[in-house]
Amino acid sequence: MALNIILPLISLFMILLHLLLLTMPCHSADPDPLQDFCIADLSGTLSLNGFPCKPASNVTSDDFFYSGLINVGDTSNYLGSYLNVADVFAFPGLNTLGISMTRIDIAVGGVTNPHWHARATECGVLIRGTALLGIITSGNVVYTKNVSVGEMYVVPRGLVHFHLNVGVEPVLAFSSANSQLPGTIYVARNMFGSKPSVPDQVLAKAFRLDQSVVDQIKSKFMG
Repeated sequence: MALNIILPLISLFMILLHLLLLTMPCHSADPDPLQDFCIADLSGTLSLNGFPCKPASNVTSDDFFYSGLINVGDTSNYLGSYLNVADVFAFPGLNTLGISMTRIDIAVGGVTNPHWHARATECGVLIRGTALLGIITSGNVVYTKNVSVGEMYVVPRGLVHFHLNVGVEPVLAFSSANSQLPGTIYVARNMFGSKPSVPDQVLAKAFRLDQSVVDQIKSKFMG
């Protein structure tokens, strides 16, 4: 008899627990702000919800504006691209708001360094030129498509991606991320340019390279 009473109670408890979990908020990016705004005091320590707030008495209209994305990026580098990131460090007004933006400039034939965002999904729109967007899934499937002016794209959080200028003019795109600090990780630099460095044995075995090749690649990322 006792078992006949206990089993229905356990089932009822599991149903109530399931319903409770369904109604709990699930945050996939930065926590929600607890005030109208919180202009970052960058001299403070970064915590879970961002930097400490600048005193409201010191806030001005300029704290809500940023002009750093106006300038054309310098693409005279080996990649032929430049990413001008407007995160909380560049634009303190983004603090606790869970958003940031990036200006992407790519010269003809240039490419953005393959990378992923550890803390954010990226959403962008092409303003000029034609770019091949590539997205690599955790199952090693590559999705690519030529993106034209006015077209929008999305890169799910944590997936490696890149842009390749396949047109005849420089590419300009703007992207946004649902984090004030998206956590951008560049694949090549992360593996071959980290400090302290990844052990050579790991790199040689993982990438199936001779030690001399590992040394050569590492030299490209030193300094």
